[in-house]
Amino acid sequence: MVKRKKIRLRHGDVLDVEEYHDGTYGSPGKSRQKKEKPTKEQVRLINRRNKARLCRWRLIQYFDQGDLFITWTYEVGNRPPDMAGALKDFQKAMSKIRKIYRARGAPLYWIRNIERGTKGAWHIHLAIKQTPEGDAAAIVTKAWTKGGTYVAEIRHSKFTGDDMEQLADYLTKDEHTAETKSDGTPGKPRIAESSYNTSRNMPLPEPKEDKLVRWKPEVKPPKGYYIARIHEGINPVTGFLYRSYTLIRLKTQERKKPPNRVRRC
Repeated sequence: MVKRKKIRLRHGDVLDVEEYHDGTYGSPGKSRQKKEKPTKEQVRLINRRNKARLCRWRLIQYFDQGDLFITWTYEVGNRPPDMAGALKDFQKAMSKIRKIYRARGAPLYWIRNIERGTKGAWHIHLAIKQTPEGDAAAIVTKAWTKGGTYVAEIRHSKFTGDDMEQLADYLTKDEHTAETKSDGTPGKPRIAESSYNTSRNMPLPEPKEDKLVRWKPEVKPPKGYYIARIHEGINPVTGFLYRSYTLIRLKTQERKKPPNRVRRC
């Protein structure tokens, strides 16, 4: 049996789709497969992929061109003793930022990952919504007193393919993440521990799941959409083919602005 899971983002301007074989069924002409318990490594890979996918969906749904990707670093003398200390530093800085956004009636969306490197250095990666006045960079820089602040803009909002996917992967790194060397071999992880979290005011629509008659050899976009990205491979747990792809409306609608009502985040 083939299943398709689809989520509608940005009021239907973006459709994110996954198609996969149900692992409890055999391939055409074969008997039903005995369900096997996934290994710890397989569970870890599935959880990692799910975390990155949810992060990417939130980036697509709530972030636009001009919003910011921040890196907060620590001076050596200000490094926290542990993750609990780093979390307190983050919360203290965000409290200052939240107060300004709330006073202006601006929505505050954020996604962050606190990382401790294998050599003891700490830093925080943060995707944050720009203010209507365009001064978010100055606000986050003033709020952080433990070290440096490095600011980059999220470049793409209409094209929500590789740009958002790469950012989601970067924001969800953990102690198992290893960069690929120039020769194609995996390097050693550079993160000893991490803590990922998001603001609570970014709900996602429920994906819709359908059952398909058969696995189609290629994807044909529905009328009015084009394929922005597509990945195909083998599910490491079931051993069956799967694919994921993103469809974007050819004539994208003007995205509705979020309400001025500010929810606690």
